[in-house]
Amino acid sequence: MINDALLEAIEAELKRRRFRLRFAKMLEARFEADTQRRRSHTIVVAGLIAIPIYFLFLINDYSFRPEIFTQILLLRLGSIIVFTLPIFWLICRGVRPAVREMLMASVVVLTMLVSCVILTASTAPYSYFDVFSFGLILVAGNIFFPLRFSYACLSSAVSILVMLIFVADYEPMPREAKHLAMLGMFTTTLFTLVTNYRLERSERKSYLLVLRERIRAGYYQEDNQKLSKLSLTDPLTNIANRRQFDARLTACWQDAAEQRTCLGLMVIDIDYFKAYNDYYGHLQGDECLRQVAAAMQHESRDAELVARFGGEEFVLLMTSAAPTAAQQMAERIRHTIEALQISNHGYSLQSVITVSIGVATVYPSDSLQSAELLGMADAALYKAKQQGRNCTWVAGKEWRLKHEAADRLGRISK
Repeated sequence: MINDALLEAIEAELKRRRFRLRFAKMLEARFEADTQRRRSHTIVVAGLIAIPIYFLFLINDYSFRPEIFTQILLLRLGSIIVFTLPIFWLICRGVRPAVREMLMASVVVLTMLVSCVILTASTAPYSYFDVFSFGLILVAGNIFFPLRFSYACLSSAVSILVMLIFVADYEPMPREAKHLAMLGMFTTTLFTLVTNYRLERSERKSYLLVLRERIRAGYYQEDNQKLSKLSLTDPLTNIANRRQFDARLTACWQDAAEQRTCLGLMVIDIDYFKAYNDYYGHLQGDECLRQVAAAMQHESRDAELVARFGGEEFVLLMTSAAPTAAQQMAERIRHTIEALQISNHGYSLQSVITVSIGVATVYPSDSLQSAELLGMADAALYKAKQQGRNCTWVAGKEWRLKHEAADRLGRISK
């Protein structure tokens, strides 16, 4: 349900042609959560790259205003050490998206403020040339980091205001140069904000497309899992079918042979089920099969697999199963099904649904095949029916001893 709502929100955002960048509330929260770590890392790395570039302007400071170079050096170092680096540390540790963007916007404004203070601290000729480089601060904030669009607009507006305040009354700078500098600043702001908007819009659209494909891929995987489950599950009883049993038997046989553990198998048949089906009808017969299957599953939680083998016949596969434990489980299943008290008037007025169970256990070896285990259990089931049904028969020891001896002879001959 959550994914369905998310897909609807994604489709709505992709079709929207408005200029607003923020998504709907649920989708915006998902976007920020998914991009938080990567964005924080990108901002910090960009900031650490920008710091050495920022200090390169010390060359310009030394050239234009050597008389106050020491004060300028301390001012630049102080702004980085006291203010900027702690902000990068906070962002790296993780803060809310709004706090992260506001902190980075304050770094941009502070950089503009420091640059203006350095400009007005000196009255040396041509010192005002610094003003023409102030646009780089907005290039860094709006494109290099870049800030989210709304915060980029805010930091740009405040930075221009700070520049206007300092430059307007700066005497050494000619009036014409001031006009040209401000025009350059406004155009730089416009171009960088348009680029910033495009970058964020492109990022958000790419995120929506990737998220949509991830959700769809999850649906496809879920559908494939459902289909796979359907192909391995009996639709009537909702337990494993013959195909799943054959696969599990082969795998468990190989594992048991490698680990030299015992493998057990039960073949379970509902007694006089044809009479039940003829008397009550197929719909009631299907309900009977479901109840018997549920009872077997409940009483065989430690088994490897319970499967419908075909018709009214079931199989139960056991790993690491000693003969005694297998027989005890078979008897427990038989008593539980009899206790269901499902009347079988098709056979007699007093009878209820019961099962006959054949049990076989063996240590897999090179001289045996997994089909032989099934044959042993099936033969034991036949014996149980010969004994009058509603009973358990365990495959005889003489069969196991014969094949164990054959296995030993095989190993000796090798």
